[in-house]
Amino acid sequence: MAQHAELEWRLRWAAVRYRFAESLFLLPSLVMLGGILLAIGATAVDDRIGHDASVPLTLAMSSNAATWLLSTVAGAMITTVGVVFSLTVVSLQLASSQFSPRVMRSFIRDRLSQGVIGLLVGTFFYCVLVLPNLSGEATDPAPRVSLTIAVVLTLVTVIGIIVHLDHLAHGLQVGNVVRGIAEEGQAVIRTLDRTPEALRAVAVEDYPAAPEASAVPSVRSGWVSQVDVTRLFEAMPEQTTVRMETRVGAYIHAGEPLFLVWPSPPPRSIHHLAGAIEVSNMRTMQQDADFALRQLVDIGLRALSPAVNDPTTAVEVVLRLGSLLRTMLVAPLAAPALEDGAGRVLVQPWALEHDEYVAHAFDQIRQSCQDQPEVVAATLRVLRMLVAHVEAEGHPERAEPLRRQMRLLLEALPDQPGLHPEDLRRLQALRAEQTDPADHSHHRSR
Repeated sequence: MAQHAELEWRLRWAAVRYRFAESLFLLPSLVMLGGILLAIGATAVDDRIGHDASVPLTLAMSSNAATWLLSTVAGAMITTVGVVFSLTVVSLQLASSQFSPRVMRSFIRDRLSQGVIGLLVGTFFYCVLVLPNLSGEATDPAPRVSLTIAVVLTLVTVIGIIVHLDHLAHGLQVGNVVRGIAEEGQAVIRTLDRTPEALRAVAVEDYPAAPEASAVPSVRSGWVSQVDVTRLFEAMPEQTTVRMETRVGAYIHAGEPLFLVWPSPPPRSIHHLAGAIEVSNMRTMQQDADFALRQLVDIGLRALSPAVNDPTTAVEVVLRLGSLLRTMLVAPLAAPALEDGAGRVLVQPWALEHDEYVAHAFDQIRQSCQDQPEVVAATLRVLRMLVAHVEAEGHPERAEPLRRQMRLLLEALPDQPGLHPEDLRRLQALRAEQTDPADHSHHRSR
């Protein structure tokens, strides 16, 4: 029981940490709490040493002047909070309309924005809580430690606001948006093959669904965000097989089966098994590398839409997709079936394969870019690069889905109205390795 509780806590803690990163409330609240505790501590120090004590590197000021200063700072901080919140909301609206609603999470989880909001609110609370410790009399000295900390907090907060504005302006550039998504996707890819020790891969075909299998339904609708393989095996009785009927990144409806299990385990084991799968209200990238592809493709589709018509952004998205797939196509994926030494088997038949990642990355882009020759050219170059990369890395079988994308794209081009025959010949030449892979602007071939 203690071991099951520890594993359940670990899964929930991972979800809490992820939600913390995507919350505009939690980090600012913690910084605000820090400001409150700092005010209490500084006030206690001043009361203990006396307001007129000579403390090195602290400011000396009358209580009247300090009251005016702290009141002004508190008013400015709470006003600026509204401005910063407004800028944050505007950036979210721009990101949603210009790129995709899916990329809003990148702006919400920005730690600098959260930290600046927390500094503003924390400085406000600090000043408000220090004010009652001032007499307000012109002849009385102000508490030097509390006053000095207030001035330092004000200076740090003003610098933070300037840095935040610069960061916000750069963060709205499409290059930084797609780079951040691709880097997060790269980090997830590196965890895809983390198989627990003492488990070995087995053939998924050897474990078809048994007729007597018991279905364990999902108790809520949402996105499958995490699967704790270690906890699943710990929760299985010996000689038990669990077959996942969903996968990370899939949406599941309440009442649909999460998994099948045979022979039927006791109810307590079923509860622990269900607890090893996290179903979230929103799709996350905790274990879902495909979500990075989805976000990049959404930005590319928005750029190729007639309303936006921004092929340069689409080209940048295609290049980032190439960088992401360059890692993904040579990375080992989790085995679709695992077994331990006690006869426990976990089968995950719906886990994505390399060819499915290729389809998710290029199918919609390929279908939408055919009237944009430069986007077509970039797509063909990236596909050709990926073919050469997987073959050089010893995975020639993974090149066929890439060649299929090239073939489908080239076969559709002759039917495009307005495409000049010379442009068509140039694009068809990009399939060959003799063309310049870095020629993104000139129509040059060898």
